Amino acid sequence: IYGNRTVTRKNLSWLEENLPSKNPFELFDIWFRNVAKNKNVTFEEVNAVCLSTVINNQPKSRMVLMKEYDREGLCFYTHYNSAKGMQIDRNPHASMLFYWPHVDRQVRMEGKLEKLPVEAAEAYWYHRPLKSRIGSKVSEQSKMIPNRQYLEDKKVELEKLVAEKGEEAITRPEDWGGYRLRPHYFEFWQGQTDRIHDRIVFEKGADETEWLIKRLSP
Repeated sequence: IYGNRTVTRKNLSWLEENLPSKNPFELFDIWFRNVAKNKNVTFEEVNAVCLSTVINNQPKSRMVLMKEYDREGLCFYTHYNSAKGMQIDRNPHASMLFYWPHVDRQVRMEGKLEKLPVEAAEAYWYHRPLKSRIGSKVSEQSKMIPNRQYLEDKKVELEKLVAEKGEEAITRPEDWGGYRLRPHYFEFWQGQTDRIHDRIVFEKGADETEWLIKRLSP
């Protein structure tokens, strides 16, 4: 049995009338910027998010890195022919969960995934560090391979190609691109030291334009 953790900070009153914004995208931006500003050495990838999909009534979850966000949604990049890519093709409805333990906050979102335009994937590909591009080029994500040496050998081949022809030789694989989650549901969770946590939900109304706000019991 795990012991209870000791929390020394004071409770943070989080009331609906004190919300800095009644728009969930703006509120997420405020929270994310605060988390990024206060990140510590033990939790640096604050853009890491648990992406959950469902196929044949079976939930599938994995961590991905959110690379950009705006009022349209949140974006990440991957291989379209990977297991998750094929699951998304069959069922684009998904959820994302951000958890930031060092500030006792999490944000959960539900929505529908869509592919980003090829132009966006191409632009982001060449924005990535060379090592990341080589890693994505080496990987046929989710496919069975004989051993790790198989990957190491492919990496060496690509490094030789770069030495001969330059970085531009590492082109974007055709099956590599981005997705955007367009949320219709947000839940903001603020942990409290007395365990009476705050849960504020934003959900799109029937007209798909207005965000309805409600509080859930912890």
